[in-house]
Amino acid sequence: MRLLGPLAHGWRRLTLLLAAALLFSTSAHALEQADAQVLANGTNDERIPVLNRLATSGDERAEKLIRAMAEEAVFTQGERVLIWQGEDAQDAVTGETMPPADDMSSIMINNRMRGALQTALAGLDLSAADPARRVEAASRIRSSAFDDPDPEQLPLIEAALARNDLQGEVRDLLVLAQAAILLGDEDVAKRLAAAEKLGDARQPVVKPLLERRLEQESDDGVKAALKSSIASVERSLALSSALAQVFSGVSLGSILLLAALGLAITYGLMGVINMAHGELIMIGAYATWLVQSFFRASLPEYFDWYLVAAIPAAFMASAMVGAIMERSVIRFLYGRPLETLLATWGISLVLMQLVRSLFGAQNVGVENPSWMSGNITLLGNLTLPWNRILIIAFALMVLVGVTLLISRTRLGLFVRGVTQNRPIAACMGVNTARIDTYAFALGSGIAGLAGCALSQVGNVGPDLGQGYIVDSFMVVVLGGVGQLAGTVYAALGLGLLSKFLEGWSGAVLAKIAVLVFIIVFIQKRPQGIFALKGRSAEA
Repeated sequence: MRLLGPLAHGWRRLTLLLAAALLFSTSAHALEQADAQVLANGTNDERIPVLNRLATSGDERAEKLIRAMAEEAVFTQGERVLIWQGEDAQDAVTGETMPPADDMSSIMINNRMRGALQTALAGLDLSAADPARRVEAASRIRSSAFDDPDPEQLPLIEAALARNDLQGEVRDLLVLAQAAILLGDEDVAKRLAAAEKLGDARQPVVKPLLERRLEQESDDGVKAALKSSIASVERSLALSSALAQVFSGVSLGSILLLAALGLAITYGLMGVINMAHGELIMIGAYATWLVQSFFRASLPEYFDWYLVAAIPAAFMASAMVGAIMERSVIRFLYGRPLETLLATWGISLVLMQLVRSLFGAQNVGVENPSWMSGNITLLGNLTLPWNRILIIAFALMVLVGVTLLISRTRLGLFVRGVTQNRPIAACMGVNTARIDTYAFALGSGIAGLAGCALSQVGNVGPDLGQGYIVDSFMVVVLGGVGQLAGTVYAALGLGLLSKFLEGWSGAVLAKIAVLVFIIVFIQKRPQGIFALKGRSAEA
């Protein structure tokens, strides 16, 4: 019992000491009258250190004063520093509200101070709850440090880096900002470490900063580190550029594959020269737009999932139009390619005019779902859009589905049988007329899927299909008529070739070069990359 008294007394003393320490810490970082006076009336060299210190203090009144200074809404009245709020003024330190007076004068904010305020505001935004806002704030600090490295920004950056809640992209941006400022430090070791750190970033924005510093640097060791960092950045840029071209080529190849896959069935397997194939793509794109409009008007809470419903809708819309075309016109023209070409060309004109009459001649807007928006950044400067990545994956899924359908299903067996030998298939009890309709509808539906995908990367209008009909025929002919594998190789090959030539000679010359290549290739190998074998070739 005797020990309880001293023990309780000790706990009380410890509690009082902790409370005093907390009070001292809070008051040391809170906005004081002297700080407000310096911000209002001091020189830039006096104001900026105080500004950066208050920006990391976490004090609400300091934040309010800094934001008011950025809006040029701060005035002085004798010893008071006031924030203008509508029709009243508020003391920045005490929070006291008072009516405006004639002797109030605005404080001076020059360009240097405006830049410092923007950095301080970015420092305040690092504490925002929204992660995107924190990233944007760190990016502003990085940009400021790269454009005009100022050692006075270091306390703000170092205080932010000392926080454990700032990780990932925000911390990476702040580290680069710190290195950019330390690149001009008097300490050789700090300059050396900063040069190596900037080189490790391998970002294009780093290169001009390193080159400027190299012109001013006097130390041989730092010069060597700067040159090594510049070389590292250049290697990274060259690799990223090559990978970006490969990705662009694969992306274009996937779009060509989607556009040509349906034609590989209608023309490659059935021998129908379908000049309305582009309009079937266009119908799929408009079906996607209609589904989007329905979700926006009736199911706005599920708008991000409209594309899931649009995929089967686009397939069915184009497949139905294709089935009607086959039953009403094309079935009477099998074996007559010239008449088929003219008939389908006329149908394409009718479909375009019908769409113009129903939806207007102007393009319609199809919005990406949120999960298809944005991009992913690799190697520091290689940016890959999510919509392109997902379209490549979608093209692969469609390709796998079509391959399995043609090679593993009863319908695929009938289609191959009718294609290879129609009389024998009919003798075996196959309804060849129905199979023709199913096959043409399948090819048309795949064209609709291509339109659904194209709506996510370009404009949707009545002339959408005109830009893909020639490319689709080139892919099918180059790959080999009737060969799905050849269609895949041709689409990816033409996509990669076009993008690499565009980077070297421009889009127009690249298109001409691709056409010349196809002409020469077909002259040398008329059957395409993959030739038909066996009875199919003999037929």
